[in-house]
Amino acid sequence: MEGKTPHDDSPVEAMARRLKALADPARLRIVHILADSDRPVCVCDFVEPLGVSQPTVSHHLKVLTDAGILIRERRGTWAYYALEDPSLADHLAALGPRPTR
Repeated sequence: MEGKTPHDDSPVEAMARRLKALADPARLRIVHILADSDRPVCVCDFVEPLGVSQPTVSHHLKVLTDAGILIRERRGTWAYYALEDPSLADHLAALGPRPTR
């Protein structure tokens, strides 16, 4: 495994990947939108609150999903997202106020 160190798959490395994924205002907004929802949210429902295009929303959702923060469920042609750990938003609250939509 060229370029990998023995620590690349450690819990610390995994945490760093998750924190890096959260280090974007739009992604933090996504987390809070999902935390406020009692059911999975369609990708189409993020466009207006985030004020960005659907491809940009899809990119942010992919980053969060790849980092293990979100889970994705396909329903026909639409994808729905939920938090992998619903308490994540509570943990983020210790870092400061919730982002505004």
